[in-house]
Amino acid sequence: MAKSPFLLSLLFFTLISCQSEPQSQIQAGQESETIQLFNGEDLTGWHVDVPAMDENPDTTEAFIVRNGMLVSLGDPRGHLITDEEYSDYRLEVEYRFPGEPGNCGVLVHASTPRALYEMFPQSIEVQMQHSDAGDFWVIVEDITVPNMVERRGPEEEWGIREGENRRILNLTDDSEHPLGEWNQMTIETLGDSVKVWVNGDLVNFGYDATAQSGHIALQAEGAEVEFRKVELTPITELSADE
Repeated sequence: MAKSPFLLSLLFFTLISCQSEPQSQIQAGQESETIQLFNGEDLTGWHVDVPAMDENPDTTEAFIVRNGMLVSLGDPRGHLITDEEYSDYRLEVEYRFPGEPGNCGVLVHASTPRALYEMFPQSIEVQMQHSDAGDFWVIVEDITVPNMVERRGPEEEWGIREGENRRILNLTDDSEHPLGEWNQMTIETLGDSVKVWVNGDLVNFGYDATAQSGHIALQAEGAEVEFRKVELTPITELSADE
């Protein structure tokens, strides 16, 4: 979907105010040691929630490790969820769709399992769907962005549950690389704010999030996606006198 000239002006203002590189929130705090959420060998540190496995535990796994990459096979649909909860961090994800374009997402501040459509955990989703990377989808949580009506539609349609308008459009077009090439997504959470970059472009910024911590989840949502990096760097805010 093409963005309006007003949104392009808004993006320029945001870039000037917040910088265009994924360092702006890091500069407001101190980096801690980076954590490799995916070790390149197995799914240690993660657990799977795939509803189809409830009745048939032998259902084909939705997430595997192949050639040193974490792979979401797309089906059966569900989520790969970190065992640990996190807050105030920079998350770096490198991913690609190796075959057909499709859908996937990174969920931050995830909590109650299957809170939406008996599938999606309560969370804020950062969309990875091809051509829409960086959209927010709110899942029984919420977040505010500048110019909400322009990017989310009529206010009376907003909501966080089934049948309501949960999508908040990103700020840019054409930030993704061509199909088959690797993309880098950076997500920074600090307090109640969430910022997202795709291949160095600031594509979304939200604040007043209704959750500030939780698990991180990757989706299996119909398309195969390969991940070669999933790493997290905690951010510790500087004290006021530093």
